[in-house]
Amino acid sequence: MAQSLDIATVARLFGDPSRVAMLEVLMDGQEHPVGALARTARIAPSTAIEHVQRLEEGGLVVTQREGRRRLVRLAEPGVAAAFEVLGHLSAEKPTAGLRAVTRRQQLAAARTCYDHLAGRLGVAIADAAQSAGALEPDFSINLERATWFGQFGVDVDTLAPGRRPLLRICVDWTERREHLAGALGSAICSAVLSAGWVVQRPSSRALALTPAGEARLRQIGVRTD
Repeated sequence: MAQSLDIATVARLFGDPSRVAMLEVLMDGQEHPVGALARTARIAPSTAIEHVQRLEEGGLVVTQREGRRRLVRLAEPGVAAAFEVLGHLSAEKPTAGLRAVTRRQQLAAARTCYDHLAGRLGVAIADAAQSAGALEPDFSINLERATWFGQFGVDVDTLAPGRRPLLRICVDWTERREHLAGALGSAICSAVLSAGWVVQRPSSRALALTPAGEARLRQIGVRTD
């Protein structure tokens, strides 16, 4: 008999609002101190430590010590993908207050999802790749037209094979559609950040499209309006 997956145990880790708030911060793929996660979740540092321990035991995060600080990051890209899928399946909560509405709009426009692009920008890039024939309708890469990604500064042939797939599809929780993850999605994200086409918004995983970036993306066929 095949061994069953303990999905219920993992699902319970996503079932606490404080842990969800902490995971939302970690979705940028960076390391964050426990104290910062506690402030975001509006809980005591001691409570945040308990949540982090549960998340680490469940394999969702990893931690390391840096002096007196305990730094936390997501354990792997699959955790970010699961978070996005849960967001896709969840009903959207009403947003109150100008600051919250603005933040929601910024995240919906463009953001990092672990190490790849999400929001309207991420979906628009996937759409443009399909329109150019670089992606097939089933989201497999058309190797004969993969040079299209070179317009981002990404050479598909040089992306080293490894444990991570070359291309993985991630379902966007704001757009309710697919964007590109995997090694290719990560390379595109790194390229547009390095080129200054997008910049990180302060204290957020939301991204802002620069005028130069918007102009270049339009030339490539990527439209976010």
